[in-house]
Amino acid sequence: MEKSVDQIISDINKGEFYPVYFLTGEEPYFIDQITDLIEKTALPEEMKAFNQIVFYGKDSDLKTVLEAALRHPMMAERQVVIVREAQELDLKTSEDESRDALLNYLSHPNPTTLLVFAYKHKKFDKRSRLSKALKSGEKSIFLVTQKIREYKMPEWITEYVSGQGMSIDMKAAMLLTEHVGNSISNLVNELEKLLISMPAGSKKITAEHIEKYIGYSKDYNIFELQNALIAGDVQKANQIIFHFCKNPRTHPLTVTLAVLYQFFVKVLLFHQLRQLPRNKIAATLKVREYFLKDYEKAARRFSTARLAAIISALRKTNARARGIGNISSGDCDLQKELIYYILH
Repeated sequence: MEKSVDQIISDINKGEFYPVYFLTGEEPYFIDQITDLIEKTALPEEMKAFNQIVFYGKDSDLKTVLEAALRHPMMAERQVVIVREAQELDLKTSEDESRDALLNYLSHPNPTTLLVFAYKHKKFDKRSRLSKALKSGEKSIFLVTQKIREYKMPEWITEYVSGQGMSIDMKAAMLLTEHVGNSISNLVNELEKLLISMPAGSKKITAEHIEKYIGYSKDYNIFELQNALIAGDVQKANQIIFHFCKNPRTHPLTVTLAVLYQFFVKVLLFHQLRQLPRNKIAATLKVREYFLKDYEKAARRFSTARLAAIISALRKTNARARGIGNISSGDCDLQKELIYYILH
């Protein structure tokens, strides 16, 4: 059967386990989170030496894994068999003998075994017989993790930090999102380093902390560039672009173009939606209601005709950055030309 990450974690924390867990999908963080939680909590510490086995896909085969799963626990209620990097096991061919053995096991799993497959960094065929068996089985959990959309990342960061007993302001959450993207694993690594670095007694993470402990500028970033463009602040926009030019690794042109393109497309769409209720506008634009004020300001500054021209300029700049119709302009020159065009 299929369950969400939160449902699975809630069941595990209540001591409710299933004989088989098959964890796959785009976001490896959630796969590791559930696998680690089972490894940590399913057995008392003193029972793990005899009743917990961890295989690695590249060093194992499915036959050996299933033989281990069919054994009975030693002086314990259950045993735990975990297959990390399960994508390295031979699960490709539906006619394969070992795969049929797995299908047979799923129909009659050992009730005293927790068998966990952590299948990461590789697409799993959702149309296969194995996938259908996992989805329909009452004794198996099938999880397909999804990447969190980037516009939802600040909210996820806020919830995560809250779970660590602290809070974070919206600007700091946005800076982290821009710096890391929507990789939860990378984000958690950055947050853990940040939380360790925070001064004793701190209760709230601010943009100043992001700059001090992660090294990502609170004043020279893509969001501040957007604000400068909205306000028509030529000096501030040029200062930010100069900073981007000096730091191309942390502020690559491709990322700047992608973020600005999405922003101006949404401003254009805002023009068409502005008569709707604010919650519906936010849902359509896939932004939090809090940020609608930025789109309102931008819509007042840029007409639909002007927005169409800016979007066209962004596409042209992207093509030139790839060498199309561009002989000598580097990324820095392209950024300067683009910002000048948007502001004038």
